[in-house]
Amino acid sequence: MTTKLTLTIDDSVISIAKKYAKQKGKSLSDIVENYLMSLTSKENKTDSISPKILKLMGSIELPEDFDYKKELAKVLLRKYKS
Repeated sequence: MTTKLTLTIDDSVISIAKKYAKQKGKSLSDIVENYLMSLTSKENKTDSISPKILKLMGSIELPEDFDYKKELAKVLLRKYKS
């Protein structure tokens, strides 16, 4: 079931959003609906994380310039190096 919704949004934002939707081949309603669904699904994903894992979050401090992609590449290179 779909329900009509009235939103108050700045005209310039609506104009840009309509252009974006047209480029993507979607309706503005579809884009807004998908965005809202993505917001709520992120909240639901947090609920599915084990309490033990949640307790560990924030227990390790990394340097500001830490690049996990470089570190991952090093580990994978060591693992698969012949």
